[in-house]
Amino acid sequence: MSRSPLGLGVRISGCWSLGAEGSNSSAESLDRLLPPVGTTRSPRKRTTSQCKSEPPLLRTSKRTIYTAGRPPWYNEHGTQSKEAFVIGLGGGSASGKTTVARMIIEALDVPWVVLLSMDAFYKVLTKEQQDQAASNDYNFDHPDAFDFDLIISTLKKLKQGKSAKIPIYDFTTHSRKKEWKTLYGANVIIFEGIMAFSDKELLKLLDMKIFVDTDSDIRLVRRLRRDITERGREIEGVIKQYNKFVKPAFDQYIQPTMRLADIVVPRGSGNTVAIDLIVQHVHSQLEERELSVRAALASAHQCHPLPKTLSVLKNTPQVRGMHTIIRNKETSRDEFIFYSKRLMRLLIEHALSFLPFQSCTVQTPQGHDYEGRTYGGKQITGVSILRAGETMEPALRAVCKDVRIGTILIQTNRYTGEPELHYLRLPKDISEDHVILMDCTVSTGAAAMMAVRVLLDHDVPEDKIFLLSLLMAEMGVHSVAYAFPQVKIITTAVDKKVNHLFRIIPGIGNFGNRYFGTDAPPDWSDEEEIPDA
Repeated sequence: MSRSPLGLGVRISGCWSLGAEGSNSSAESLDRLLPPVGTTRSPRKRTTSQCKSEPPLLRTSKRTIYTAGRPPWYNEHGTQSKEAFVIGLGGGSASGKTTVARMIIEALDVPWVVLLSMDAFYKVLTKEQQDQAASNDYNFDHPDAFDFDLIISTLKKLKQGKSAKIPIYDFTTHSRKKEWKTLYGANVIIFEGIMAFSDKELLKLLDMKIFVDTDSDIRLVRRLRRDITERGREIEGVIKQYNKFVKPAFDQYIQPTMRLADIVVPRGSGNTVAIDLIVQHVHSQLEERELSVRAALASAHQCHPLPKTLSVLKNTPQVRGMHTIIRNKETSRDEFIFYSKRLMRLLIEHALSFLPFQSCTVQTPQGHDYEGRTYGGKQITGVSILRAGETMEPALRAVCKDVRIGTILIQTNRYTGEPELHYLRLPKDISEDHVILMDCTVSTGAAAMMAVRVLLDHDVPEDKIFLLSLLMAEMGVHSVAYAFPQVKIITTAVDKKVNHLFRIIPGIGNFGNRYFGTDAPPDWSDEEEIPDA
């Protein structure tokens, strides 16, 4: 089955077809690609859907690691300033959509790209449908086989920068696994699937629609190879399913959506010219969405009175004395650590008084009732902004029994000066907790705002977030309070100024370096550590 070649950039059916399609569709023959008859295959693999998160996002069983930083996805008001750029990749089964997606990701060379596969969103089958699937009599290539409601709600969350739970589909048992994956919003989201363009609401979420057009013979060969070698199926069953469901579904549901695409890519991953043009367009879109949060914060909210959500530890002679010691550049590291820990303990004890408490009655050993108070929430979770924030964890553990701890790593990009999210590990069900967010110093508030935004994106109510810091600049207080007026801000002192390098004046120096005994680079800022080159 061959079609006449199309020249580069020819406008057809409301879309651009990029590149020429070769006529030699028999280059990949069945004899060469399929396992020889009689060959003993390896035991059936447990193949699951891949909600792939390409590098720089690395996942382990316990945590998510960001090997390159995600820049702010909100403005100085704390609200979403830019949505992710969503690319939809459609095309027939085994047309090379995932390979094209990987090539786009590699060529984009930008941090934080998520690849979301439609294969993860097959509906949960009934017992009767399970039996049909086992005998290759269930149509997985029909729009009704997909959970479009879940797809749309998931893509909306990711597009807004929020986290989303992604199901994992097991193709050998035709069922969803119990555990789900967690994905986070991104600069670019690539959504690929055979029915990527089959729902009107889904189409509204796609900023670019690409149809991968591959010859039907090649798609059949690829599907046979995949299902036999990777999914442990019999050749007869694969061919039966192809003739009964796959090919008719392509003709009826998939091929007609080609007219909805902005770009048609013949020959799939072999069309490097098309991929280069796609990448250039995405880059231009991303450049239009860039913003500078820190610069905006530095020029905003000046000369305003301190907000009512701020609570400063009473400046007693003891507190003033400890500040004198830790601010003194001549103070030894041992004394700096000792008095910092004392201040942290006082700060956390002060912060706990703002938690909700309710009346309760207990009986004393003498048999008398005592009208007391008890914590009125479900649980307390501490979240430290690495690196300096983790120094406050021991003080929190000392006064909150069985407290859960999460961590967020935010670093300053040495070239843009913007904060970037590099790593996070948060406890499960954190949305039901009161969260104590800890960072030792806050200057502009850029890192604190990013950390608060992460918590909000994990459905933590704003009024359940408490930001604790040993020292804050007025600018940082105003920035956080203006963006998040329900967040309680608690500190031991507020300094008035921040210099052109975003250092608090008079300040305390780089807290992390003084505490851990490391040397500060010449261009450090108070609130975020400088990343390695």
